[in-house]
Amino acid sequence: RMVYVLNQGGQPLMPTTRYGKVRRMLKSGEAKVVKRCPFTIQLMYGTTSYTQPVTLGVDAGSKHIGISACTEKKEVYSEKLTPRNDVVKLLSARREFRRSRRNRNTRYRAPRFNDRVRSKNKGWLAPSVEVKIQEHITAIKHVCAILPITAVRVETAEFDTQRLRAMEEGRPLPVGTVYQMGEMYDEYNVRQYVLRRDNYTCQCCGCTSTEQKPVKFHVHHIESRQTGGDSPKNLVTLCLECHKAVHEGTKKLDGKKRGHSLRDAAFMGIMRKTLVARLREQLDVPVTETYGFITKLHREQNNIEKSHRADARCIAGGWSARPCAEYYQSRAVRHHNRQIHKATIGKGGNRKRNQAPYFVKGFRLFDKVRYQGAECFITGRRSSGYFMLKTIDWKKVTDSVNCGKLKFIGTACSYLREREESQVGTAHSSSSEVSISGGVSCA
Repeated sequence: RMVYVLNQGGQPLMPTTRYGKVRRMLKSGEAKVVKRCPFTIQLMYGTTSYTQPVTLGVDAGSKHIGISACTEKKEVYSEKLTPRNDVVKLLSARREFRRSRRNRNTRYRAPRFNDRVRSKNKGWLAPSVEVKIQEHITAIKHVCAILPITAVRVETAEFDTQRLRAMEEGRPLPVGTVYQMGEMYDEYNVRQYVLRRDNYTCQCCGCTSTEQKPVKFHVHHIESRQTGGDSPKNLVTLCLECHKAVHEGTKKLDGKKRGHSLRDAAFMGIMRKTLVARLREQLDVPVTETYGFITKLHREQNNIEKSHRADARCIAGGWSARPCAEYYQSRAVRHHNRQIHKATIGKGGNRKRNQAPYFVKGFRLFDKVRYQGAECFITGRRSSGYFMLKTIDWKKVTDSVNCGKLKFIGTACSYLREREESQVGTAHSSSSEVSISGGVSCA
């Protein structure tokens, strides 16, 4: 297990595995604990600042992020981070609440359709994309705060969504100017494209509009806007009567499917340049970009198993370095919840307040606790002192347990983190360590 070391001024030094020395220094007051996961200490006396070159590799992703810091001979940090994927759902719920409020007997809230941020600010990104980019940057800064990183190497990928769609539908692959034209070339908007694609025919009853019997057509979402978005693959033409019947549940759209979602592929294409540009602005070390085929080449040449952490190690250039005997599994969670009332209306028309007390029996939301010998996190709480617990993998441990059976381990924060044992590597190496007393132990 690595112990990460900061000097008296808070600057990172090389990590160490000299546990006995660390224990004696903490006991004598020559060092103090500044972080427990990962375990980090700060020296209380002056020491040399010699460090070895450490490269940080980042395997960027939409659902999982791999992070690895390597010296020439050893991997000194490994992490798998799960970013937030609930922003789209939360924004959809907020949008529905605001729209329904305009129809209730409350203070008038005018719709501000002409006051949208994306029409004002160039370079604006959707909140779901912005959150994930910031989580990449926060994770990288966290490692730079405990290790003397000298270079950052990021692997970003760009997916050809038009080609993926064509392969899924069995159409000829796009070539040349077909990419410039796209699916909705020369169409006024998405609605017009969908109506013309369906030949102005209801895809439920098959009726068409004539001079003798005009029909009003609607564009219907096959899956909810929250799930499928406004993509043409998620839209279908229906007449007014069928649209109403489908929403009432008296009719069904048989055989109509949205198809495979390319949301994660689109995210990677949007964020790749923005992430690298922001890292170069905010970090004091060189930031370079690499490509997936290079990572795959090094991984296959060295017979390394495919995983996000292994890819990050290859990106950092540590394919021949000794891997860590442990790694950290992290999960980003919501920072704040400003919702005042719960969405579900109870009996008698009463709406329960959603704001729980900050402390419940001395515990907060997302506190790390020990229950029946296992470490888990508080994900639900009641004023009576009973809590819901989940693991770092978000697997439910129990729906309700009394606070008296819990042992407090760590304070809640925006990033849940837990140490896991790796299946490869050993912890016996001092080739990239700096002695805590200030001397150097290097290869």
